[in-house]
Amino acid sequence: MLVRLRMGLRESEFALVALAAAIGVLAGLVVVAMGAATQFLHVVLFGIAPDAHLSVTAGVAPLLLVLVPALGGLVFGLASQWIRRGAASAPVDPIEANALQGGRMSLKDSVVVAVQTLFSSGVGASVGLEAGYTQGASGIASFLGQRLHLRRADLRTLVGCAAGAAIGAAFDAPLMGAFYGFELIIGTYAIPAFVPMMTASFTAAVTRRLLAPEALPVLAPLSAPGLADLPAVLLLGAFCALAGIAVMRGATLVEAGFRRVPLPVALRPALGGLAVGMMALASPTVLSAGHGAVYHFLAADALPGTLALLLLAKMAASSISIGSGFRGGLFFASLLMGVLAGRSYAAALALALPALPADVSLYGLIGMSALAVSVVGGPMTMTLLALEMTGDLNLTLAVLAASGVSSLMTRRLFGFSFATWRFHLRGESIRGAYDIGWLRELTVGELMRSDVPRLAVDMSPGEARRLCPPGATADLVATEADGRYAGMVPPAALYAAEGDAPATLRPLLRLASTALTPGMTIREALAAFEGAEAEALAVVVDDGSRRVVGLLSETRAIRRYSAEMSRRLGEITGEKGD
Repeated sequence: MLVRLRMGLRESEFALVALAAAIGVLAGLVVVAMGAATQFLHVVLFGIAPDAHLSVTAGVAPLLLVLVPALGGLVFGLASQWIRRGAASAPVDPIEANALQGGRMSLKDSVVVAVQTLFSSGVGASVGLEAGYTQGASGIASFLGQRLHLRRADLRTLVGCAAGAAIGAAFDAPLMGAFYGFELIIGTYAIPAFVPMMTASFTAAVTRRLLAPEALPVLAPLSAPGLADLPAVLLLGAFCALAGIAVMRGATLVEAGFRRVPLPVALRPALGGLAVGMMALASPTVLSAGHGAVYHFLAADALPGTLALLLLAKMAASSISIGSGFRGGLFFASLLMGVLAGRSYAAALALALPALPADVSLYGLIGMSALAVSVVGGPMTMTLLALEMTGDLNLTLAVLAASGVSSLMTRRLFGFSFATWRFHLRGESIRGAYDIGWLRELTVGELMRSDVPRLAVDMSPGEARRLCPPGATADLVATEADGRYAGMVPPAALYAAEGDAPATLRPLLRLASTALTPGMTIREALAAFEGAEAEALAVVVDDGSRRVVGLLSETRAIRRYSAEMSRRLGEITGEKGD
């Protein structure tokens, strides 16, 4: 039965769509379960009403505001230290899985990350649940896909479907969720992924609506900006880009600061939680992701100075929470920061240009999308969120303009989203979720040929010519008596030396210090060919012995590279092979 199912999924796109629908349902269940569990923690630990949002609830006991994040951070730090002791490697998130692992993720690690994220937000750390939503849903999808032996492209698509579906369910915005999957998890608008992605996102949203219907506040009608407002809208995009970069840099600086302090790693979240709790004494807005506060501050009246202070406090709280070691993301938090940034910007604009009327709610919505684009990426994702929140296409065009400016400035000034910045700090050169893992899997050891004619470096050219007559081979490798690589002998030089031949092959050697190793990627090999200006290079083991194990020609490497590139392009256009 399982074998038939595997064959059906490999041969039928309808079967993959059906599997994506099931993944969407599971993603919706993950969102519902995690959301309910987080709210339960807020109710129990902070004493808020069951239907209230922590970030906009006034009157929480000051002692709870300080102690819950601090003690919760202590529990989190100790538990995380215990988990890390038994872990062979760091968990792989959906972006890294699709970029480097062909969509392969550990279900166990994904569950751990989801629980850590849930607990972090539950005790008030200023982090978003999106990391837990996408990790849990994508881990399930990857597990099922691996059990069904899906193709690499299909497994990556399924992981993207799960992550996008989870985000779509969280916001009740299926279009936004689908484009989240395209832009941030798959890394491209792949044609074969379109129907599975849309199916998963819509089934997840329907599942959420059936199991946990939530009456979201209705936004008041917003006036669409005119052409005269366009410069101000574009400038808001630039302002949000700078704020997003500041948050990402801030998290890194806090983390670096904790490393310099002689404090055990397990105690860092407790100190971070204490700092967040102290800020919460002034306003609970800094607590948790602030999902409920997004709608509140889009419509609520507030003094410009208050909004600016809340923006700075939320930026600091999020940076401290992430930098001190709490698990979570900055997506949900960046939405609230964007609303506060947009409204603060509108207030400053009204003071500077009183003749230019500014709808503060409109600028709050634009700022929400623009700042999230800076932190997370995905301009179309955030534009569609604004569209699904308001239903106003004219307004959405202004959001797209600001988001485009924010994305461009962030790329030029910073170069990363928050997720890819974290990879950069680890030494991984990942700029997005597009598939580069195959480049690392295609190694010199796989491409080389091992039947290489070897010549002893101390033999005479005449003996070498007898062993390798003209036309026998184009590449001659010379080795020392102990098998170490000595260099390449160009056949032209060998036969040109017939009249005045040296005693040994040593004077004829080339590329004595240049060789490939079996672990090199094809991209590194091509760079080595270009740098050495050679048509072939010897392959030696990299254990210090420099023993020759094979030979690779540039022609073979280029041919295989081109074939793999053509295959990946076929996966994007729908022309997949086994």
